[in-house]
Parts: sequence; C-alpha cells; structure tokens
Amino acid sequence: MKVILVDDEPLALKYLERQLLKLDTISIDVIGAYTNPFEGRKEILSRDVDIVFLDISLPELNGIELAEQLLEQKPHLCIVFVTGYHEYAVTAFELNAVDYIVKPVQIDRVAKTMERLRSRIAARPEEVMEPNRKIRMTMFRQVMVEQPNDPGQFAMLHWRTTRAQEIFIYMLQHRGQLVRKSALIDMLWPEFDMDKAYPQLYTAIYHIRKTLEPYDTRFQITNTTEGYVLNIEDVQLDIEEWENWFSSNPSVSAASIDRHIEMMKLYTGDYLQEYDYWWAEGERQRLKELWLTSSLCMADWYVEQERMDEAILCYSSIQRQHPMEEKAYFSLMKLYVMQDNPAQVHRQFALLSQLLRDEMGEEPSPYLKSGTTNGTTELILRA
Repeated sequence: MKVILVDDEPLALKYLERQLLKLDTISIDVIGAYTNPFEGRKEILSRDVDIVFLDISLPELNGIELAEQLLEQKPHLCIVFVTGYHEYAVTAFELNAVDYIVKPVQIDRVAKTMERLRSRIAARPEEVMEPNRKIRMTMFRQVMVEQPNDPGQFAMLHWRTTRAQEIFIYMLQHRGQLVRKSALIDMLWPEFDMDKAYPQLYTAIYHIRKTLEPYDTRFQITNTTEGYVLNIEDVQLDIEEWENWFSSNPSVSAASIDRHIEMMKLYTGDYLQEYDYWWAEGERQRLKELWLTSSLCMADWYVEQERMDEAILCYSSIQRQHPMEEKAYFSLMKLYVMQDNPAQVHRQFALLSQLLRDEMGEEPSPYLKSGTTNGTTELILRA
C-alpha cells in the first residue's frame, strides 16, 4: 500500500513513518512525507496513492479541508486523520465516523487502522457501474436509485448518519446550484460552535462521497470556498421526467392521453413524502399543485369525450390526493346525476359537508346545498 504523510511537525512525521514501517505483516511503502500541506496536496493528486495520513491542525490549510479537496478529485483515496486531542477527535468524528489516530501514535492502533484499510482497499471497488449507462432515480415518496449493473432494480442508499442523508437530499433538490456551507450548518448544527460544526459537515460530505462511489461520476460534488455544488450526469430523476412532460403538454388530446396516463404512474406519492424535512415543503406543495392541475385536465377531457367511468376514477383519485378540492366532489355529483345514481350524489355531498365542517368549520357552497337538500338535480346540472 502506497502511503503519504502530511504533518507540520517534522518529528511527528518521522515518528509516524517509523511506526508504520514496524508493521512487517503489511506491505507499506511511504512514498512521501510533507510538512507543507500545499506541497503535500500537489504530490497526492499527481501520484498513485492508496492512503494519506493528515494532521488535523495544519497551518493555513486545515487538515479536514485538505481531505475534502483531495477526495473531490480522488474519491477512492483513504484518509486517516491524526490529532493530538483525543476528546476533539471523539467529538468531531463520532467514534470512527472517519478513520483517525491520536498522538502520540501507538503501534497497536496503527496496526488496527492499517488492517482495516487493507481490507477496504482489497474489496474496492465493490461494485462500479458500467460507464455511460443511464440510471433512474426516484424522489416521489422516497429517494431510491437504480442499482449498479442491475437494471430495473431500485434500492435506498445506505447512509452512515441521518445528517449525511439529509445533506445529500438537500443538495439533490438544489442540484446544479451552490449550497452554502453556512446554510447547511445553520440547518443541521445550529447549536454547535463553528470550530466543531465544520468538522461535522466535512465528515458528512466525506461519507456522502463514499456512499456514491459505486455510481462513478454520475454524482459529482464540487467543493468551493463558500459551499458545494452537486451535479448529476446520466441520471434520470422521476420528478424531472414527470414535470417536463406536463409542463410541455398542458392540454390533453386523443394523441396524448395514453402518455399522460403513463406519466401519472410516476407520481407514486408526494415529493419526499417519507422524509420530515421542513425545507422540502415548498417544492412538495408546488408539485402537488401541478399534479392537481394535470389531473383535473385529464378528468375534464374524459367528460368531454363521454368516457364517464374513466372520469369518475380520475376525480376519485383527486379526492384522495386533495380532499379539500371541492370541484372533485361537485364533478362527481354531476356525473352520478347523469348516471341516474342519486345515492352516490348524496354520498358525495355528505362526504364534502363532513370534511368542510371538520377541517374548516364551514358548509358547502350554497348551490350544492340547495340542489341536494331539495331532492333535485336541476341546480347541480346547471352550475
């Protein structure tokens, strides 16, 4: 295994190198040791390296920030952090969230770390997706991604922490845009001091990159001074496919109805429905409104074509998704009148009445109440 060491203390560098070379059961080649983090970065990026030992407290460039820059260009690189403060390491990295050793470096601790890394390197890559194959990803209901080299099979990504998951999904919502580090810290670690919050953020980004490794370059996280940009390539998001269709095909016709039906099947649930993220609510409501508009257009088209059974199914679906949408009840009442089914007319009126009283303390519109309580259908049909 090829190793590079970076520490601003020359004595610490030599001591760590000696400890590594004592491990006669593991083939270790220390190909470089640097006290200047900028020189170390240049060499690491230009050479074939398996493992980098980084001191956390480097001058000018924090060791964790340096790790971020390295992993951005070499996501398979194994990073081991070195720190002189045990309690700081425990707090910052949540006990093995990232490999780290504490100064003074003990031989048994180095041996355990290197054995773990040797196993990780030997198993790499576990599964790397074949290049240039487009994959699908869902954001309706929950985030699932098509499996590497297993077309058609979807699974959830496995996250080390819930915060890593939330950061990734937040960046996915803002894909192609700068997501500021300060915004992520305010969102996830508002109670932390900055000197503790930033290591938490860097650790989470580290694990996100590791989780995304099997997907090669399809998910690219670019690090800037201010924040991160997530770009996706050869990934088809269900929400984009769905929204693009209905935005470019707002009307329904005989030529487009079948495609409308197929695209509606993508809407398996509300946007990020399974996640309690307050920041997703605005996007969730926007897409729900687009679904409602599109569904009403389809239902109205069925009525115009006198395809009453399909219209009833469509309006019933609207009821389930948007129970406060009065037009769905009213339209169903009209359809049941046309089918001479007064029981269903009164059932729809009763459902709407109960819902409005329970949710808003209101009664249905006067024209609906008049048409049903008088036992006639004249006002319903005329409205």
